[in-house]
Amino acid sequence: NPTAHNLGAAVFAPLVLKSLRTKNRFSATSVDQLPHMFASYFALGHQLLFPIPDLDRTDFFLAFGANPLASNGSIMTAGDVRGRLHAIRERGGRVVYVDPRRTESAKSADEHVFVRPGTDAWVLLAMLHVIFDEGLVKLGRMERHVEHLDVLEAVTKAHSPERAERVSGVPAETIRRLARELATTPRALVYGRVGACVQEMGGLAAWAILALNLVTGHFDEVGGVMFPEPAVDVIRGGAGVGIGRGSFGRWKSRVRGLPEFGGELPVACLAEEMLTPGDGQIRGLLTVCGNPVLSTPNGAQLERALEKLEFMVSVDPFVNETTRHAHLILPPVSPLQRDHYDIVFHAVAVRNTAKWSDAILPRGPDERDDGQILSALLEAIETRRGRFSQRALQASMLRKLGAERVVDVGLRAGPYGRGVGGFTLGAKGIERSRGALSLAKLREAPHGIDLGPLRPTMPERLPKRDGRRYVDLAPSILVGDLARLDAREESLVAESALRLIGRRQLRSNNSWMHNAPQLMKGRDRCTLLMHPRDAEERGVSHGDTVRVSSRVGSVEVKVELTEDVMNGVVSLPHGFGHHRAGTKLRVASENAGVSLNDLTDDRALDALTGTSVLNGTPVEVVRV
Repeated sequence: NPTAHNLGAAVFAPLVLKSLRTKNRFSATSVDQLPHMFASYFALGHQLLFPIPDLDRTDFFLAFGANPLASNGSIMTAGDVRGRLHAIRERGGRVVYVDPRRTESAKSADEHVFVRPGTDAWVLLAMLHVIFDEGLVKLGRMERHVEHLDVLEAVTKAHSPERAERVSGVPAETIRRLARELATTPRALVYGRVGACVQEMGGLAAWAILALNLVTGHFDEVGGVMFPEPAVDVIRGGAGVGIGRGSFGRWKSRVRGLPEFGGELPVACLAEEMLTPGDGQIRGLLTVCGNPVLSTPNGAQLERALEKLEFMVSVDPFVNETTRHAHLILPPVSPLQRDHYDIVFHAVAVRNTAKWSDAILPRGPDERDDGQILSALLEAIETRRGRFSQRALQASMLRKLGAERVVDVGLRAGPYGRGVGGFTLGAKGIERSRGALSLAKLREAPHGIDLGPLRPTMPERLPKRDGRRYVDLAPSILVGDLARLDAREESLVAESALRLIGRRQLRSNNSWMHNAPQLMKGRDRCTLLMHPRDAEERGVSHGDTVRVSSRVGSVEVKVELTEDVMNGVVSLPHGFGHHRAGTKLRVASENAGVSLNDLTDDRALDALTGTSVLNGTPVEVVRV
């Protein structure tokens, strides 16, 4: 995950992976936003064409599985996200969260609706049912650019709000009311994030969210969901800085036969690919800015797999729960010693923005940033294969250019650099200048440049497919997956086990910040949240230590009783579990906690997308 926030790693890590010529590529994608990428790839034609909330102009913000006050806005880059959400309510709008937990965000909203973990897709499909059933469809100017609206209507006919209530626990009338409010509010949107992704039907949920925004007239419209035009455009791909449209099923994993997406395999199969003997068994590993022992399902199994590797290299500043297994660690400089440009996050921002940050602390003569380390690896790999090969020469050139020059070229080739006028910081604010946007001009504005609000870009922003630009509202692969949802319904209704969900904490920033003394002060934050009714049934009191067990493992943790989680749900924070021997994280070790991913199941996947099920793990809780 930190790779996306690291300029050098974001530029050079993909090139190193390509140079290694391996199909065994894994990342945080399949424990995060993969369902949205999957839906965008099949419906819109590009894996990174994310519909982004026009947060500053919407009047109805409906969020599934999102907690922006803790995430600061995920796939929704927004400074002062708290203030922006509050402004919706100040101008008379409404903010509503649908979540198994009354999160920090939900507590500051107009309404919170409890939903059983893993059942968001039923609710969203029922909302689509209401839109069609009550004649609320409004495509607007997208009408000429949409295909298979009739198919979407047909496949959602069976998904009534009453059916969704039986599975999800969300009252049918609430579903109808939210659907009507979404459809009849002129500036409105529905947004889903990690909670709606890392579940058994995550792909269907992401598709339904995209479809809801479109059929209610809020797609590429002011106050709805829109599409940024970043200064370095990773979708258009000018000057070689682009990321491809995506792919699906070009190859499959060796052991379980799981399909690739975008050149990566689901991270849930990483451990088994190391542990299972035979041709193609993974015997060596390169990690970049990663700690999958804490961040991916069944971390204990992955630990066992790492111990058996013949060779492991980690580009990482820390000896953490994963890198402690490395034979060689290549430590980069600290974030304050390297330049930064957010290639990824400007592309998912609620306004078009650009900002360059120069390093503020010096580095020693032998210190390198992530990009320099990775570019040196790239050159070494290619030179070993053939000193004068084309790839070796390209690698050498890229290493000499560095990430800074790549950004400069990307800015010049982007939408604000092709002679249409750049921007400078003038006496009256942001002013159009004679010259195109470049890194030099960006450096003139140390606080960044606001390139303006999002604007309608469709259908031009869509890539051509079969010579046309269109949205496929009902891709056959997603429609076909509805049969799996139907087959799962009765067993899901009948299940009585407690369901485990994660939670994000602002001071943790996933698993990154647990070694920072100032951020780890105060009470123990690694507790199991449990509803009082569930606790009473198990003889558990507030502050008791309990054993939480799943198919893959068990942990012992203190209980915190609260009605902020719905009955039948328990919650552990993500990113703890620093009790492992061999790390060099003193503060984190003193506040070890337990790992959510010692309970999540590597065998539990969204079968459509390959996303790990991190929300909704069946568990037992007993007092110790």
